[in-house]
Amino acid sequence: MKVMIVDDEAPARRRLRRMLERIEDVDVVAEAGDGVEALERLASHAPEALFLDIQMPGRDGLSLARVASLPPLVFVTAYDEHALAAFDVGAVDYLLKPVSRERLAAAVERLRERVAGPADAGLDDLRATLARLAGPSVAPAVASPAVASSGLAPRVGAREGASVRLFEVAEIGRFWSADKYTLFRHGGREHVLDESLSELELRLSAHGFARVHRSELVNLAWVSALHQEPGGVELELRDGQRAPVSRRMVAKVKRDLGL
Repeated sequence: MKVMIVDDEAPARRRLRRMLERIEDVDVVAEAGDGVEALERLASHAPEALFLDIQMPGRDGLSLARVASLPPLVFVTAYDEHALAAFDVGAVDYLLKPVSRERLAAAVERLRERVAGPADAGLDDLRATLARLAGPSVAPAVASPAVASSGLAPRVGAREGASVRLFEVAEIGRFWSADKYTLFRHGGREHVLDESLSELELRLSAHGFARVHRSELVNLAWVSALHQEPGGVELELRDGQRAPVSRRMVAKVKRDLGL
């Protein structure tokens, strides 16, 4: 499958190219640093699929997708707030930087299906990915059949060297985002996840977790106090951690806590 990368940051293009070149039968035939260059390379290289950044100078990825006839595309960006708009323009997938090998491989498989099939191929995958990223207002959280039938409590996995350590979410008070990463604390240590807060929100909303702030997902069972601080409302968790609550979420959080 011939693919093209469009990103205004050269280091990001190089990293994605290296990752894609490790995947069998993927050939990176062109790169572009902005929307105008992308249109030129599309005409001259005819890629079968596109990896497209959203925020670029001049014509950004979303506007390019709206006005141009593009091959099947995956958006690659550092921001999760564009997910709904991305799928409105027909994206096959939406990857958050830093991209993990597993998520990239899954996106490539979706692209292969879209390239190989008719125009509406992969629609179920599109809907599933949209639901995963958009949050509970678009679709309810649904556990995979394997997890549901196993009776296992929901867990998250954090990399530790060459291994992945699993944690039950009931043992975690909050997840938060910082510097493009998703973090949580367990056993006095901070751990990093590949999942975005939006992905976690969809998966864990049925298990007592609530998005209280753009950068905070909180286990409501862990909340021990609510504080009105000069800068706004904060939740105190039973292990002493604190999570800010955005102003628009205060009323809902209070209702969820029975206040």
